[in-house]
Amino acid sequence: MEKLYFGSATDNPELTDAQYCTLLSNTKEFGQITPGNSMKWDATEGTRNTFTFAKDEAILALAERNGQKVRGHTLVWHSQLPISNGGFDNATLISIMENHITEVVKKWKGRILHWDVLNEIFNEDGTWRSSVFYNTIGEAFPGIAFRAARAADPSAKLYINDYNIDGTGAKSTAMYNLVKKLLAEGVPVDGIGVQAHLIVGNVPSTMQNNWARFASLGVDIAITELGIRMTFPADAAGLSQQADDYKNVATACINVPRCIGISRFHPYKYSWIPAIFPGQGAALPWDEDMVVKPAYAAIAGALT
Repeated sequence: MEKLYFGSATDNPELTDAQYCTLLSNTKEFGQITPGNSMKWDATEGTRNTFTFAKDEAILALAERNGQKVRGHTLVWHSQLPISNGGFDNATLISIMENHITEVVKKWKGRILHWDVLNEIFNEDGTWRSSVFYNTIGEAFPGIAFRAARAADPSAKLYINDYNIDGTGAKSTAMYNLVKKLLAEGVPVDGIGVQAHLIVGNVPSTMQNNWARFASLGVDIAITELGIRMTFPADAAGLSQQADDYKNVATACINVPRCIGISRFHPYKYSWIPAIFPGQGAALPWDEDMVVKPAYAAIAGALT
C-alpha cells in the first residue's frame, strides 16, 4: 500500500514562530499535520455542550492552504477531560460521549483524513486503564465511540491510538485482541495508531513483526507521534545511534504495506519531553534551530 504522508504535529502557540511555520508549511518535508491539543475535549468542549472551534480552524486553515492532510487528535481520552469527575450514570455518560464525538467530527466532516477516536485506553500490562469511560460504561465504550464517529463522518478513517505498542508485549497484544474483537462485532475500526515515543538505543527489534501482526487484522497502521529521545548532551555517539534508530523505524514502516504514514511530534523548543523526562529530549530529526541532524538523512534514505 502506498505511503500517504510524512507529517508533523503542531499547536496554536507555535504558529507565531515564523521560522518554525516556514518549515512546517514546506510540503516537501511534511504532507500532513496533527493538531497537538486544539481538538482535544477540553479545547473543544470545555463546558458541557458548549463547543469552540477557533483554534482547530486556525490549524486546519494552515494545512489546507498548504495542501496538507490533517489527522484529528483525539476524541476520547482520559486526560484533558472536563467531565472526568462528573459522577454520571451509564446512560448519561454514553449520551455525553456520543454528543461530543458527533459535534466535533461533524464540524470537520470531509476535512479530516484520520481521527484518533480512542487514545491511551490500556495500562502497560495490557489491562484497561481506569477512566471515567471505562469505569462507568465498561468495555462497551470503544464500540460506541467508533460507531458515533463513523455516523458523523463516514469518509474519515478511524483509529485507536496508544504508546508502548511499538514492539510485541502485553500492551500490544491487548491492542491486537481488542481490535480483533471490535472488528468481529462489526465496529468500524480502520487503523491502529502507534505513537512511537521511543528512546535512543532502545528501539524494539520486534516493531516490524508487531505492525505486521496488527495489519493482519485488515487495518492500517500509522506512526502518529514519533520521537526518539536521548539523554543530554546530544553528543556525536547519541546522534549516530538516533539516526540508526530512525532508519529502523522508517524501514519497518516501509516493509509493512499497511503502514501508511509517519508523523513526528513537536520540535525541540516546543517539546513536552524535558518536562516529563528531565534531562532528556533532542528527540527529532531537527535541532532547536531547525537544522537537520543525522537522523534526517537516515529517514530520507529509508523512505527513498
